[in-house]
Amino acid sequence: MTGYGKAGCTFRNLKITVEIRSLNSKGLDLNIKLHGTFKDKENLIRNTLNTSLERGKIDFLLSVENCGVGAETLINKGQLRHYYDEVSEIARQLNIGITENILAALLRLPDVLQSKEDEITSDEWEIVEKAIIEAIGLLTQYRISEGRHLQEDIANRLQIIERLLHETEQFEVNRIQVIRQRIIKSLKTIAESITVDENRLEQELIFYLEKLDITEEKVRLKKHLEFFAETIHQSDASGKKLGFIAQEIGREINTIGSKANDADIQKLVVQIKDELEKIKEQLMNII
Repeated sequence: MTGYGKAGCTFRNLKITVEIRSLNSKGLDLNIKLHGTFKDKENLIRNTLNTSLERGKIDFLLSVENCGVGAETLINKGQLRHYYDEVSEIARQLNIGITENILAALLRLPDVLQSKEDEITSDEWEIVEKAIIEAIGLLTQYRISEGRHLQEDIANRLQIIERLLHETEQFEVNRIQVIRQRIIKSLKTIAESITVDENRLEQELIFYLEKLDITEEKVRLKKHLEFFAETIHQSDASGKKLGFIAQEIGREINTIGSKANDADIQKLVVQIKDELEKIKEQLMNII
């Protein structure tokens, strides 16, 4: 969800610049900074960003540069008085004096100096809106380009998981037999003088070994991987939906690891988990 878009426009003697930056975020977090001339347009801008960008930590900056001369400048006396009163109170508390140079400093504070041409007409606002839409479009194109790279990376990791899952099959051939022999050997070690009902022992072994079977988990895991691969190629795929599928994939992987009872399979499970975690990290970047 990272991206950047910049656009601008001019009218009268004003140069308008719109910049939008986007970083990864679970939700939509808007930080809007506007020139005083456009303060009354904040809700309109916020709604446009909400509709267009969906997710991300968004920094929006609209700046205005006066490129000409001749615009009559007025002093906002009420705002200037407010600043002066605040500074005077602080100076009194700190027991320091105020010199006549304070006026020059106060005149540089926001909204003290205003131009008679500050008010924007509806036609001029339409021009600014087009610049905002253009900046959003450039940011979106940046996101799309990043998304293609993420899609390729995730697809490669899915293939790695499928390959590692396939490799577990070579260790499953003898796994059950090895576990069976290990249990019988342990029983003989601790109960040499005890008579064992072979039929009952065989029944218990079958029951125990069936609980260690991972065939069902592997089938579900393959289905989840297929569903994930299908979803990521859909135009309306969302990061949240892919996140839910990744959780199901992780659940099956954990079950396979806990039931494997085999060092070689568990090594493969660790590698699969590593690839899945990398996929989850990438999903944080997907809208």
